[in-house]
Amino acid sequence: MVHLVGTNMINTRGKSMSLTLMYITNNVEVARIAQRAGVDRIWVDMEHIDKDLRQGGMDTVQSHHTIEDIKKLRPVVTDAQLQVRINHIYDGSKEEIEQTIEAGADVIMLPYFKTREEVEDFIRFVDGRAKTIILVETKEAYENIEDILAVPGIDEVHIGLNDLHLAYGMDFMFELLIDGKVQYLSEILRRKGIKFGFGGIARLGYGMLPAEYVITEHYALGSQMAILSRGFCDANRVENPKDIEEIFIQGVKGIREKEKEVSQYTSEQYAENHRIVEEKIGEIVAQIRKKKQS
Repeated sequence: MVHLVGTNMINTRGKSMSLTLMYITNNVEVARIAQRAGVDRIWVDMEHIDKDLRQGGMDTVQSHHTIEDIKKLRPVVTDAQLQVRINHIYDGSKEEIEQTIEAGADVIMLPYFKTREEVEDFIRFVDGRAKTIILVETKEAYENIEDILAVPGIDEVHIGLNDLHLAYGMDFMFELLIDGKVQYLSEILRRKGIKFGFGGIARLGYGMLPAEYVITEHYALGSQMAILSRGFCDANRVENPKDIEEIFIQGVKGIREKEKEVSQYTSEQYAENHRIVEEKIGEIVAQIRKKKQS
C-alpha cells in the first residue's frame, strides 16, 4: 500500500478553496434546485458510444443526454457552469463539439481517450471556445500522462475511477486511492498547476466509502473537483421536488462544513484518515470478492 501525506499537499491546494461540485442531470427543475443549493456545475452527459460495453452489468450512470438537453438547460443554468461530456474521439467528433459549443456549453469533457493525438484533436476542435477537461480513465492515458499533459490547452483533468479501476482489474473503484495511482496523478497535476478532481462523493454518512473520508482524501491530495454521486441524490428516484431541494441544501451544506474542518488538518490527521480509508476499502473489497464467489 502507498501511504500519504505531507503538508505540502494541502498547502499547494490552498486552504480557502472549496471543491468544485458537479451534478449530472438533464432535468430543468433539478438543475435549478442544484445551482440554488450551491452546486458549481450542472453536467449534461452525452457519452454513450461503447459505454454500455465497457460498463455492462455495472450499476453505473449511463445518461444518454443530447444536444437538446444542453439547449434546454442553457437558459436555466445561470449561477452555475454548464458542463458537457461528449463522446470519445470518433469520425463525428468535430461536428459534435461544434453543436455542443453552439448549444451553450461552458465546459467540455473528453472521456475515454488513449492517445496524445486524441487530446490534440479535442483541443483543436474546441479551439478555445469553452473550457476543456480531459477524463483520465484508461490504462493508456494513465501510463502516458506526462506526454498527454504536454498538449497545450488542457484546462482541467478529472480522474475517472469507474473505468480506470476496471482497466486494472480491480473490484472497487476507490482501490485506486490506496494503490498509488491517484496519488501519482495528483502529484503530477499539482506540479503542473492543473486543476483536477477524482471520483464522486455522497452525502456525509452515505456511500460504501462514506463521503467524509473521501472529502478528506480530496484535500490531502490537492484535488479541487468532485462529482455528486447518486449516493448524494438520485433525483430519478425522489419524486417530490421539495424532498430533492432539502437533500441538496442540507447535503451541500454538510460537504462545505466538512471541507472547512479538513482544510485545517495536520499531516498526521491526513495520514490517519488514509489509514482508515485503507482499512475500510480492504473490508469492502473482501465483501465484494466473497459475494462474487458465492
